[in-house]
Amino acid sequence: MRTRSWMTLTLSLAAISGCGKPAEEPVAENNTSEDGPRVVLYTSADDYLLKEVIAEFEERTGIDVLEVGDTEATKTVGLYARLGDEKDDPRADVWWSSEPFYTIRLANEGVLEPYTSEAGEQSVPGGWPEAYRGAGEMWYGFANRARVIVYDTRKLSAEQVPGALRDLAEPEWQGKVGMARPLFGTTVGHVAALVHLWGEEPTRQWLQAMESNGLRLYDGNSSVVRAVANGEIELGLTDTDDVWAAQAEGMPVGLVYEVSELDTGSAVTPDTVFPMMSFGALTIPNTVARVAGGPNPDEAAKLIDFLISEAGERLIMASDSRNVPIRSGAAEDLHTMHPETVITTKADVDLDLVAQEIETARRLVKDVFGL
Repeated sequence: MRTRSWMTLTLSLAAISGCGKPAEEPVAENNTSEDGPRVVLYTSADDYLLKEVIAEFEERTGIDVLEVGDTEATKTVGLYARLGDEKDDPRADVWWSSEPFYTIRLANEGVLEPYTSEAGEQSVPGGWPEAYRGAGEMWYGFANRARVIVYDTRKLSAEQVPGALRDLAEPEWQGKVGMARPLFGTTVGHVAALVHLWGEEPTRQWLQAMESNGLRLYDGNSSVVRAVANGEIELGLTDTDDVWAAQAEGMPVGLVYEVSELDTGSAVTPDTVFPMMSFGALTIPNTVARVAGGPNPDEAAKLIDFLISEAGERLIMASDSRNVPIRSGAAEDLHTMHPETVITTKADVDLDLVAQEIETARRLVKDVFGL
């Protein structure tokens, strides 16, 4: 069965910031397909992941998936706003996000509903890892990626690349560093993690130092990687999947994971991380949840079950994204095929507490960069 796109959102900044609503698009009168059952998916996942994963789901189940997405720069926040607008009359069945922070906010706002995947839980010894299970059983985390520093392999070796964020503001990197505009997605989540662990004022000071040092801002994480490959900058903050995908296209880019300056065995908390101390690589799972009151709850459950299944995680793992599965066996297979995906300095961060700092992070970013 062919995957069909139901609609594509084009949102203005006013709509994204809550100052207005997205333009109305035509929608189906009902959610019954002439070809059989269907499920409506709102998602910020990349198109190349959706194509394979959704095609496999449709083939296995006979359920038609109608996707709603948006542009890289705004899709997470844009879809978040739309789901909020539709809370009293939901059109979506499933929310699949490429990050956890807005999923947590949607759960807290009553947009999502509890769901337990018996098949998913039983497929992981001991049940789903607590760190990747939303409070109140609202969401599942799966298929991890990490925040990393991408670099130009024509100009730098991995040993020459700073492993701590504070070092990116040093004079030797003036005008040579870029990142996505930190108002959306994993980038604002990264800043929110700094607020949570460093504190608001140290985070402001770091952002100001980066801005004074000529930080260049781009429309998204993949744009940062392309800027490195094009020689516009030498270093950038991005996600692992964007680097692996660029390498698959032959781009001259590499990555380093942030170092951890914590004592071995120390928990990553505001009490153990001092201002501008590097706490390791922030790992960011995909998240999936069922929309409260969605029109097709049974089909939604089947889609969630598939996404968090070992088959679903392995499909994502085998793509250019190389996202790390939750299941240890699948993760070990990935690490064997691609040793560079092993994160030796993974930060163990409370995602719920980071999500609470998103608005503070956005305010700081707007203050410092005038966005």
